[in-house]
Amino acid sequence: MSEDQRKSSARKLDPEVGGVDNNGFEKEADYGTTGARLSVVSNDKSIKEGEVVDRQNWDSPLEFLLSCISMSVGLGNIWRFPYTAYKNGGGAFIIPYLIVLVVIGRPIYFLEMSLGQFASYGPVKIWTLSPFFKGIGYIGMLACVITLSFYCSIIAITIYYFIVSFQTTLPWTECLEEYGKACVNCTVSNCPQFYFSQVVVQEKASIDDGIGLPNWQLTLCLAGCWIFIFFSLIKGVQSSGKVAYFTALFPYVVLIIFLVRGVTLPGSLEGIRYFIEPQWEKIYDPTVWYAAVGQCFFSLGTGTGPITMFSSYNPFRHTAYRDALIISLMDTFTSLLAGFSIFAVLGHLAFLTGEDVSVVATGGPGLVFVSYPRAIATFEFAPQLFSVLFFLMLFTLGIGSANALAGAPITILMDQFPSVKKWQMTLGACIAGFLSGLMYVTPGGQFMVTFMDYYGAGFLLYFLCTAEVVAVAWFYGLNKFIRDIEFMLGIRVGWYWIICWGTIIPIGLVAVLIYAFATATPLTNNGVEFPTYVTGLGWAIAVAAVLMLPAWGLHAASKTSGSSFSERVKNSFLPKKSWGPRAPHFRKGWEIFKTLGEMTYNIPVGDNTVAVKVRGVKERVLVTPEVNAVTIRVYNLSADATINESSGSGGLTGFLHSIISKKCHTWKIIENTFENFHISVESGAKVVNHTNGQKMYNNDYVITIKF
Repeated sequence: MSEDQRKSSARKLDPEVGGVDNNGFEKEADYGTTGARLSVVSNDKSIKEGEVVDRQNWDSPLEFLLSCISMSVGLGNIWRFPYTAYKNGGGAFIIPYLIVLVVIGRPIYFLEMSLGQFASYGPVKIWTLSPFFKGIGYIGMLACVITLSFYCSIIAITIYYFIVSFQTTLPWTECLEEYGKACVNCTVSNCPQFYFSQVVVQEKASIDDGIGLPNWQLTLCLAGCWIFIFFSLIKGVQSSGKVAYFTALFPYVVLIIFLVRGVTLPGSLEGIRYFIEPQWEKIYDPTVWYAAVGQCFFSLGTGTGPITMFSSYNPFRHTAYRDALIISLMDTFTSLLAGFSIFAVLGHLAFLTGEDVSVVATGGPGLVFVSYPRAIATFEFAPQLFSVLFFLMLFTLGIGSANALAGAPITILMDQFPSVKKWQMTLGACIAGFLSGLMYVTPGGQFMVTFMDYYGAGFLLYFLCTAEVVAVAWFYGLNKFIRDIEFMLGIRVGWYWIICWGTIIPIGLVAVLIYAFATATPLTNNGVEFPTYVTGLGWAIAVAAVLMLPAWGLHAASKTSGSSFSERVKNSFLPKKSWGPRAPHFRKGWEIFKTLGEMTYNIPVGDNTVAVKVRGVKERVLVTPEVNAVTIRVYNLSADATINESSGSGGLTGFLHSIISKKCHTWKIIENTFENFHISVESGAKVVNHTNGQKMYNNDYVITIKF
C-alpha cells in the first residue's frame, strides 16, 4: 500500500461528530465502542480519585459551586451594577457588559480556576509555573487584604442597620432626641441621608485634620463580622462550604420577595423602565466599556486569588469549565434580578415623592443605606420586616464574599507555613483584619473606603488580570497550558479560549489601563477632593504594589541556576520541577501524557506501517486522561486492514514492547519508575452500520500497558 493509498483509506473525522461545543471546547468524537487504548496505570490503590493526601477537599462539588457563587455574587451586584447600568446606557449597557463577560471575565475565571485545581496550591505557589511571576500572587494577596478590610466595614454598617431595624419605628424616619439639634425638619425625604452620614458613620466634611477615632458601635459590629468569618473558616473549606448553602441561596429568596412586592406598588414600572430603557448612543462611549470591565472584575472577583484558592481544594478531575459557565451566568442573572428589584422599589419612591427616578437613584453606599431604606420606610405593611430582610440579605451577600477574600491569604500563609494549625492561622488573620478595619469606622472612614478602593484594589485588579494572563499565555505557553487542561479534564479547549487568552485579554486590558490613565481625574468623596499629600500616598501605594512583580522576579532569578545573571533571569521564566499535579499518581500520569503528546508512533499494519502522531482528535488519535491512567485511542487506522498479534514483525505488542525497552529513552525512565509492567492487546474486526448509513470500522484496538 502506497503512502497516498494509506492516506485515502484512513478514516477522516466526521465534522458532525467532532467540532466545537457551545462552551468553546472541542467535542470528543464518538466512535461507538471502538478504540485503541494505551493506559498507564498506577498500582497505588490506597489513593482515591483526585485525593491529595496533605490537602483538604470539598465535601461535595455542590459546596464548591455554591461557595464560588457566594463569592462572586456579593454587594457589588446590589449597590453597584444597577446604578452603573442605569448611568451607562440602561438596557444598552447590558450589551458591552455581556461582551466583556464572554471575552474577558469568563476566560480569566476559568484560567484561575484551572491553575488552582491543576496544581492544588494557592495563589502564590501556583507560580512555580513561571517563578518570575510569583509577585502576582503577593500583589493579589495585598489587593485581597485591602479589599477585605474595607469590605468588612461595610458589612459592619449592614449589621448596625439590621439591628436597629427591629425597633418599633425605623430610626431613619424621624428625628430622635439623641440625634441632637442638627436634626431639624426631618422627613422621609431627607432623614435617611442625615441618619446615615451624621448618626451612623458620623462623617466628616474633609480629612484635612485626620480621620478621627473609631465609632464604638460600628467597632462592635466590625468585631461581630470578623467573629462570624472566623467560625466560618475555622475548619477551612469543610466549614465554609456548609455556610455557603445559606449565603449563596438566601439572597435569591429575598430578592424575589422584593421584586414581587415591588411590582405591585404604584410607580414601579416607571422605575424598571429607567433601568432597562436603552440609550443606544452610549455604546460608542469608551467610558461605558471601561465601566463594563470594572463591573465585571468587581463582581466576579478575578485577580485577587479567591478563585484559585477555592479551586485548589477541588478533586483533580472536577469539571471546572462547567462551574465557570454556571457561575458567570448566575452572576449576571443576579445583577439583573437585583436591578429589577431595586428600581421597582425606587420607582415607587419617586411616585410618592413626586421626584424623578434619577433623583432618588444613587450608587454605592448611598443606594443601600439611604435610598433603599428611604423607600422601605414608605411601605404601608410591615416596613420593619422588609428592612430586616433587606439588611439580612446584604449581610449574607457580604459575608459570602468576605469568607472567600479572607480564605485566599489564609491559604497562601498555610501553603508557606504548613506546620501551623488551621484555626491558629485563621484566628491570627481575623485579628489582623479587625485591627486594619478600624480606620474605616472612624468619622473619616468613608474617605478611606473610597481611597483604598481606588488605589489599593480597583487599579491593581486591571494590572493583576493582565499580568496573570500574559504570564500563562505568553511565557508559560498556551500550548502547554491547554495540554495541562486536557490532561486534567479530558477535554481540549477550542479556539474561543485560545483567542481570548492569547490576544483579546492582554491587548484589551492594556488598552483599558491606558484609557484609565488618560482620563484620570482627581479622586473625590461626595464631591470633596482628597488632600494632595493623600493622593500622592495613594499613587505611592499603587506603584509600590506593581513593583512587587519585578522585585519578586529578580528574587526568583537569584534562586535559579545559571552561568550568568541574564541566564538566571531567563531560566526564572521556565517552570520549576515542582510544577504540575500535586498528587503523585497524577503527576506520573502527567509526565507520561506530556511525552506521548510529543511522539510519533510507527505502528505496523500488515506489511505496511502507519505513522500516528499522538495529538488530539484531529490526528485520528484521541488522548483521554483517566483516573490513574493515560489513554490513547487510535481510531480505525485503515478501513481494509486488521491489526493483530501476528501482523508485521512481532505484531503491535512486539512493536510497543520494543519502543519501550529500546527505542525511546523517555519510556525507559518510566519503566524504571514502576515494576512489573505488562502489555496486552484486545482487538476486533466487525463493521458497525449507523442509522445515517455511514460505516464505522471496528479495526481499532485496546492497548493496555500496566506497570
